Amino acid sequence: MVARRLSGEFPAPTIPAFYAGKSVFITGATGFMGKVLIERILATCPNVGCLYLLMREKKDQSPEKRLLQLKQSQVFDVLRRTQPAQLDKLRSLSGDTSREQLGMDSNSLQQLREVSIVFHVAATLKFDEELRKAVEENLRSIMRLLNICDSLPHIEALVHVSTAYCMAELAEVEERVYTPIVPLPTLEALVDHADEAMRQQLVQLLLGDKPNTYTFTKAMAEHAVVEHKAQYPVAIFRPTVVISSLRSPVPGWIEYLNGPSGVVVGAGKGLLHTFRCTKSARADLLPVDIAIGTMITCAWDVATNRQATPRVYNCSTYENPTTWSDFERCIRKEIIEQPLDAPLWYPCAFIAENKYVHKLYELVLQTGPLHLAEWSARAVGMKPKINLITVSRKLRAMSDVLMFFSLREWRFRTENVQRLRDRLSPQDAAIYNLDVNTIDWRQHMKNFMMGVRKYLLKEKDQDIEAAKKHLRKMYWVHTGVKLLLLGLTLRLLLRGPAAQSLAGALRLLLSLCTAVYSRLLPAA
Repeated sequence: MVARRLSGEFPAPTIPAFYAGKSVFITGATGFMGKVLIERILATCPNVGCLYLLMREKKDQSPEKRLLQLKQSQVFDVLRRTQPAQLDKLRSLSGDTSREQLGMDSNSLQQLREVSIVFHVAATLKFDEELRKAVEENLRSIMRLLNICDSLPHIEALVHVSTAYCMAELAEVEERVYTPIVPLPTLEALVDHADEAMRQQLVQLLLGDKPNTYTFTKAMAEHAVVEHKAQYPVAIFRPTVVISSLRSPVPGWIEYLNGPSGVVVGAGKGLLHTFRCTKSARADLLPVDIAIGTMITCAWDVATNRQATPRVYNCSTYENPTTWSDFERCIRKEIIEQPLDAPLWYPCAFIAENKYVHKLYELVLQTGPLHLAEWSARAVGMKPKINLITVSRKLRAMSDVLMFFSLREWRFRTENVQRLRDRLSPQDAAIYNLDVNTIDWRQHMKNFMMGVRKYLLKEKDQDIEAAKKHLRKMYWVHTGVKLLLLGLTLRLLLRGPAAQSLAGALRLLLSLCTAVYSRLLPAA
């Protein structure tokens, strides 16, 4: 095989050769996508140079210590086993995207002068972030980075990670940068000079039809990239909803508790019992390794096929869609087959499209029971490990944030990504899978659930049988309570001896449920 490759019958992959000897700078390296980006570059580009990672000091942990912790991440398990020396190419640079020059000193800036490829992944992902902070971290961070990139003598490409939902108010989103709602200087002046009360009043006016400050500042950041008129190639990468990996580094790898994974954890732990969405709508869920493969290759694409303006890449599963109904059906099955450890209640959730039905489900099945359980525990002197009232509030907040996206669907135009996919050689396509048609959604949902359990919650495979046993007990408690509620309803409708007989049966059933659940409390 090697001889045939050397002879030219099987040419060597182009993209690993493009990265060979080049140094890379990455912001947002400790986040979900950042970690997979690092792993994929090191695993697929054996001759890549150093990877410089911007890291801020956090909770009295120096960037150097955070780098050591990063290297121990499960995302690098395969790499540590097969190419451990690749991790020695990681370098930490102390900095902060919310500060001038990204918070880097002159020594760090000097080290960056050897960098050829830059990936800007850092952002605040909190959808309802306060406007000033969202502007600092999502907009001004790329403006600061562009100024730094202007001084890099060897730069060949900058990849700015945006979001496919930066124009969420449109039903169809093209691969181009749209005219902003407000000019950049005006926005900066408002953020810098308006007081907090005034900014609060201006938020809705500035957002227009956009759902939150995250999508607004991401759209403004794209405009800043265009306005900068960089003299080097720039790619704007727009992923949809990024979830667990399809294949690499391992199937199902995930380390992100927001979005669909938060829904899975909430439902699997018996806390979330209602989710509002349009069942037939496309759930544009994107495996993280397809997203990262597209990022790595689009840097090569803009560097080797230059154009005067930034090139936009919408990365979507529109060609091979799944729906929210499909998602719910698959996850409901996997939660039973791969149960999470010690759920508070038997996992059962309902999808509601109607606003009022959803609110009724939320009150009766979720908010009410969680508040009642917390108050009851306090009344008898118990102190739960988690505050269930706080959990209830967080579940409502998560649902409110996701609702905008789960009730709608979009058509994302992907001509640039399709052209990029067609441009890859067979050898490169075998390394970087950009083809969303390769997704088997049923198998991927199975791996997604496994990944949530194993990588996100750090639950052990050997505990699955114990979790199933616990789940069966919770099922009988759940069934008993349903029968109890049904019986109470019937008792209200009946009179005389029939009601007395029913009352006796209900008391017996209640005592059995109480006995079983009390046995389960230590395990929960």
